[in-house]
Amino acid sequence: MSSTIPATLIPGDGIGPEIVDATLAALDALGAPFAWDRQIAGLAGVTAAGDPLPKATLESIRRTRLALKGPLETPSGGGYRSSNVRLREEFQLYANLRPARTIIPGGRFDKIDLVVVRENLEGLYIGHEHFVQIDDDPHAVAMATGINTRAGSRRLLEFAFEHAVTTGRKKVTIVHKANIMKALTGIFLETGLDLYERKYKGRFELDTVIIDACAMKLVLNPWQFDMLVTTNLFGDILSDLVAGLVGGLGMAPGANIGADAAIFEAVHGSAPDIAGKGLANPTALLLAAAMMLDHCRLTEMATRLRQAIDATLNIDKVRTGDLGGTATTGTFTQALVSRIANG
Repeated sequence: MSSTIPATLIPGDGIGPEIVDATLAALDALGAPFAWDRQIAGLAGVTAAGDPLPKATLESIRRTRLALKGPLETPSGGGYRSSNVRLREEFQLYANLRPARTIIPGGRFDKIDLVVVRENLEGLYIGHEHFVQIDDDPHAVAMATGINTRAGSRRLLEFAFEHAVTTGRKKVTIVHKANIMKALTGIFLETGLDLYERKYKGRFELDTVIIDACAMKLVLNPWQFDMLVTTNLFGDILSDLVAGLVGGLGMAPGANIGADAAIFEAVHGSAPDIAGKGLANPTALLLAAAMMLDHCRLTEMATRLRQAIDATLNIDKVRTGDLGGTATTGTFTQALVSRIANG
């Protein structure tokens, strides 16, 4: 048995606690050695502590440097920024890792196995925006500033390239818009090409594609891609598009990784309309937990978890309503735990 691994657990809002409970049951069945520090964030944080990211939650992640979280709801109205964005900024989680793999065959697209690596802290998402008043219209002109740095681009690209080598990816495609945004995305493209030539040439094939052409190619022939690496805004869009190829966000895990912390999550919303009804599909968070196991070098457990998810869905045919089945969150979890226990 591995030594105990401290980790922060954030159940989240809406269906978050339900899918977190399902994931904990699976991890317990595997014998995963996480020592959980349970904290709150999102709407639960506002209700309990007046802050979507309470001080105790941030201190916990600083201590453990590892977290698993359910979906967080950003409270409506002014004064509250996205908790997810704040977490990325607080812990400099510069790499967003979004794998998409076909689990249930027979859909519109089949045998998909793609990874999107998105820069998480720069680009147009830095939030430098303002309005310019003309005459009596205070919002006559809207302006936004995007910033990509050489250092930020390099660390993200190096992460992506190393991940490609480690996981055996054959081709990496840099997605850009350097034909129009020559400086903002040109620096990312230029840095990637230079890094490949200096350090990674021959270890995998490198390709480049313009963002709009990439979107078209993904829906015409996604199998031509293996790994996509791109800037913040493009990565946000493409990672959801790629999730759609494998059944939607309910099948899409995510990881936000930095030098000093890593946070694993389901990337879908909190779905308050179905909370407490036993309708939630925990697959995305379960797959995020498998990524967390890989991150902690517990690869055998990660493989067992993925195999159990595959078997529960495809051999046992136990599926929640969003996947065309009749299982509740609880009955799906029971079937998954049984699969894990019986190997």
